[in-house]
Amino acid sequence: MESVGIISKNLKHTTPVALSLGSKPKTPTWQQTIANSVTCTGVGLHTGKPATLTLRPATANSGYVFMRMDVPEDSRRIPARWDMVTDTAMCTKITNPQGVSVSTIEHVIAALAGCGVHNVIIELDGPEVPVMDGSSSDFVDMIRQASAHQQHQPVRCIKILKTIEVKIGKATATLKPSDETKFSMYFNANGRLADQAWSFTYYPDHDDFGDLLSSARTFGFYEDAQHLWSQGLAQGASLDNAVIIKDGKVMNEDGLRFSDEFVRHKMLDAVGDLALAGAPIQGLFCGENSGHGLNNQLLRALFADDSAWSF
Repeated sequence: MESVGIISKNLKHTTPVALSLGSKPKTPTWQQTIANSVTCTGVGLHTGKPATLTLRPATANSGYVFMRMDVPEDSRRIPARWDMVTDTAMCTKITNPQGVSVSTIEHVIAALAGCGVHNVIIELDGPEVPVMDGSSSDFVDMIRQASAHQQHQPVRCIKILKTIEVKIGKATATLKPSDETKFSMYFNANGRLADQAWSFTYYPDHDDFGDLLSSARTFGFYEDAQHLWSQGLAQGASLDNAVIIKDGKVMNEDGLRFSDEFVRHKMLDAVGDLALAGAPIQGLFCGENSGHGLNNQLLRALFADDSAWSF
């Protein structure tokens, strides 16, 4: 189903319309892992170095755990949680107490959460998740190939009890009470692109994430990319794994996958960042130009207020 996000300069003052995805499905009762291990190889978006990632089954209640296989065994484990986030400048980076880190985790975590998988070991041979095509679609394909495996432990959700909001400049991120899991995002590139907005209701046993969000790619502006390259950053970025805009036009030969691919990717990042809460969130997320840093600050503000949530 196509998005209802409409490009409009005045969209900031309207409410994005929620997608209609048919009848409300039953929420799964039991946690899930994957039935089989599966591996992919690519390059790191920021390091530009080859990277191999393997998804392996994990026990119930273990969550998402990265394992850096290139470091000593006692330093490998890095839980993918909000309180392990140490940098959000260009991606989401987590670091364990031993100082071992993993960067650009948001796309694979979004794929796992979007596919309703709760417990997985994510092995890496280096410090960054491979970027693949700049979206989550390859990770979704991996999860489908590995197959979901039901575990006999109930899914616990984090229920939002009151509104929590954080702001940085003109950007805001908010969690509000809701009987469902809903996401809403507004994106304004300060006049460099037309404004975009998009929203949807997440049902774990539908493939809405795979169909609507997973293939939205990361994006950037050519002038910014040149500056980053000159600073030794974004060394793996190319037209094969990112949408690049120059003088208001998309440089990629095949163009955009969606007319509103930019806001969809912002939403994809938010799904990955919020999945670091440690359990699915039951509530409404509203973002306005929200990025990795603000998404993490929102979780920190939520868990700093015991009256704002419950299991």
